[in-house]
Amino acid sequence: MKAVVYQGPFQVAVQEVPEPTIQHPADVIVKITTSCICGSDLHMYEGRTAAEPGIIFGHENMGVVVETGSAVSRLKVGDRVVMPFNIGCGHCQNCESGYTAFCTEVNPGFAGGAYGYVAMGPYPGGQAQYLRVPWADFNALSLPPGREHESDFALLADIFPTGWHGVSLSGFQPGESLVVFGGGPVGLMAAYSAVLRGASEVYVVDRVPERLEKARQIGTIPINFDQADAVDQILDQRHGAYVDRAVDAVGYQATQAGREVPNTVLVSMVRVVRATGGLGVPGLYVPSDPGGVDPLAREGYLSFPVGKFFEKGLKMGTGQCNVKQYNRYLRDLIIAGRATPSFVVSHEISLEDAPLAYEKFDKRIEGYTKVLIHPND
Repeated sequence: MKAVVYQGPFQVAVQEVPEPTIQHPADVIVKITTSCICGSDLHMYEGRTAAEPGIIFGHENMGVVVETGSAVSRLKVGDRVVMPFNIGCGHCQNCESGYTAFCTEVNPGFAGGAYGYVAMGPYPGGQAQYLRVPWADFNALSLPPGREHESDFALLADIFPTGWHGVSLSGFQPGESLVVFGGGPVGLMAAYSAVLRGASEVYVVDRVPERLEKARQIGTIPINFDQADAVDQILDQRHGAYVDRAVDAVGYQATQAGREVPNTVLVSMVRVVRATGGLGVPGLYVPSDPGGVDPLAREGYLSFPVGKFFEKGLKMGTGQCNVKQYNRYLRDLIIAGRATPSFVVSHEISLEDAPLAYEKFDKRIEGYTKVLIHPND
């Protein structure tokens, strides 16, 4: 079969690789109809991780079951399914508690596993024609047959639940105000989730024109941090009033004055949120090299205004999204016509076009915001 394979920094190629097979009675094989390019894929693509050449990318996957293991009881050949990006066994302590992002069985020595991602276990990704899904009865979410809502359902694998999760981590309640730092796909999903959940005001901070326009289109207030300090702009618009909640959808690649400054969003959130408010941090933080702005960042440590955080009595929630906690309900919102997350999709491509799409998405050019790959079209 054909798959998108990592070659090295800034290089991926479409190659012939062996088709996946049933390795355990609880597995199924899925023929992929849609996979997505994610900002997390760019961490590997840019050489920021320890990814070795040969990884098949793709952790946001949906398709049709074409083979089932002997222990699979719920799924059958022909079922249309979408898989959470994070794989859970379904029976460890964390999975039983709903923390499927932190499964302790799928990837020994590491809390959590995922398809096609460095350090997240021996699970090839789905930017390919076929995918093996382990513990499939637990992991695969069933969808209505056909191709209706294909672009919406594909986003149930990661970014829609992750955006919703970021809002939940902040402690958000209906009627509150919220600012989302980062207008990429996850940030836009967080802003959209806050709108769906009854926010009074939502601000989206970014500098990419296409992202800010998307934010405006869903009824939120775009803030361009290249024009002036984002916190100052928000406080000016609110006549000095702080917001109730904030979401960090940027992570360690946050920039300031054209340089990577990994702690800048966290500092801004402490500044802009009211006393006893909350911060949600679904953005990824890993060891990084921001060019000497904060040398400790190379070890995964950041300077943080703990004093002000304490003084204001703020709360912070962090961590990967437990996709299974949300995806069934978000699926039903889509089916009912109450949610259409595919507004973030900018391009739909064939597998052969993936290398060029990675290059353009990485450079944030030609309106690339969210790219869907259809490997078998």
